[in-house]
Amino acid sequence: MSDLERLVQLLSKLPGLGPRSGRRAALALLKRRETLLEPLAAALAAAARNIRACSECGNLDTTDPCSICADARRDPGLLCVVEDVADLWAIERTKSFAGRYHVLGGTLSAIDGVGPDELRIPKLVERARGAREVVIALNATVEGQTTAHYVAERLGETGASVTRLAHGVPVGGELDYLDEGTLAAALKARRPL
Repeated sequence: MSDLERLVQLLSKLPGLGPRSGRRAALALLKRRETLLEPLAAALAAAARNIRACSECGNLDTTDPCSICADARRDPGLLCVVEDVADLWAIERTKSFAGRYHVLGGTLSAIDGVGPDELRIPKLVERARGAREVVIALNATVEGQTTAHYVAERLGETGASVTRLAHGVPVGGELDYLDEGTLAAALKARRPL
């Protein structure tokens, strides 16, 4: 296999890219070798060398504990449980959460063979003993909801208040375009105006 074929094959494995997109990306990189390919290769090498999972929360960073766990301005009594680091980053982009996080590393899935032992649930229970509130911020999928219920049961012994993200009509959403499950959740979670 040539270097070019290997590059295309590896790029094709990235989320959102298939063989055709991998070829286009490879060509774009090679056309801009000095301004894009070489800096990207250096950044990838540095990332492989320096970025690791935080031993406390599971976030990715160059330091352990990560910058979020080490930030004294963060409320240690407020934990947000997420499935993976991408979810943590999504919540951070809102700039509306001042607590700390806990990355489970997935969700329970009998089909995929992911049980409680494959997730970071024991560490979460340990961390929750010192928390006042644990916000469960898992996706509204069957696996996410199953995991949320399991985690809530396990957290019951910690004394922390367990909450979850609201579900329902998104800001700017039109009722006619929403699925029945979203509308049902919105009706159940209604509140005074």
